[in-house]
Amino acid sequence: MTVVGIDTHKDTLAACAADDVGRAVAHRSFENTPQGHAELAGWVHELEAALVAMEGSGNYGRPAAVALASAGVAVVEVPPNMTAAARRRQRTGTKTDPADALAIARVGLAEPALPPPRPGGHIEELRCLVRYRCELTAERTRQINRLHADLSQLRPGYHHRTGKLTSAKALDTAARMLRGDHNARARIARSRITTLRSLRRDITSLAKEIHDAVEATGTTLRRIDGIGDLTAADILTHVGDPTRFGTKAAFAMANGTAPIEASSGRVRRHRLNRGGNRQINKAIHTAAITQIARPDTEGRRYYERCLARGKTKREAIRNLKRRISDRIWTHLNTTHLT
Repeated sequence: MTVVGIDTHKDTLAACAADDVGRAVAHRSFENTPQGHAELAGWVHELEAALVAMEGSGNYGRPAAVALASAGVAVVEVPPNMTAAARRRQRTGTKTDPADALAIARVGLAEPALPPPRPGGHIEELRCLVRYRCELTAERTRQINRLHADLSQLRPGYHHRTGKLTSAKALDTAARMLRGDHNARARIARSRITTLRSLRRDITSLAKEIHDAVEATGTTLRRIDGIGDLTAADILTHVGDPTRFGTKAAFAMANGTAPIEASSGRVRRHRLNRGGNRQINKAIHTAAITQIARPDTEGRRYYERCLARGKTKREAIRNLKRRISDRIWTHLNTTHLT
């Protein structure tokens, strides 16, 4: 079995082929261009490689990953932390592109459950929208913090009149408070208000686009209490291909809702799982808190049963999150996503 490891860069793709015991058998470097991708696919076919392991298939390496997949090559994504761990196990400890490519190939050889590159189609469209919305909301938070600092200097105690600066009404009140003030700080504050109004319009418009994009995927996730458009979008974009999670337990371990066994000798115990994809975990947590807040939901009734059995509130929430994770897995694997 030959596995090809690829270390991706802006201009080049460093490739190394390794045999079934992890020995390097060939090195090549290709340009990160369409022509280079075609040459890479041809080289992989010549080697009769069973698998291509790639680090960076979501950024610089994505066009190459798409080209390889289109050529019928099996491609998996290797996380950078696994490459670093494999590099540390090498005798010399050197870091070069060929050495990194070999380390990536060895990870691909040793790890059977590596994910494929993220899918295209509607999921990729949705990912772009979600990422852009995150950028806008982060920028809105920064602008609000800076406007707060300006208003605290210009109009001490302003918040008693405006409240939080997240609403259009609060921004209008802040703008009225600054009328007639022409010093530099006031002009900057008014400019920030204009920026915040624009960001608010863009974020609202994106919410509609995300709704349409979620509809286009055909997902049924929103049938679960507490999961709306934005939460469903977060789950879909971070899960990618749901078929890579063969069981509910595997999905729960991947999103951090399954406890980790920490037994030793006669002691059998589990500890909190702080690993897994934290964005999916956050989405599940949002759904759990929403269900608990609504008295007519199945999640609220399950939460109360857990409390009645002597669970603490935190333990009950963790149990509910695992239950929601299982429900999400079912919806992901029984619906054909486009």
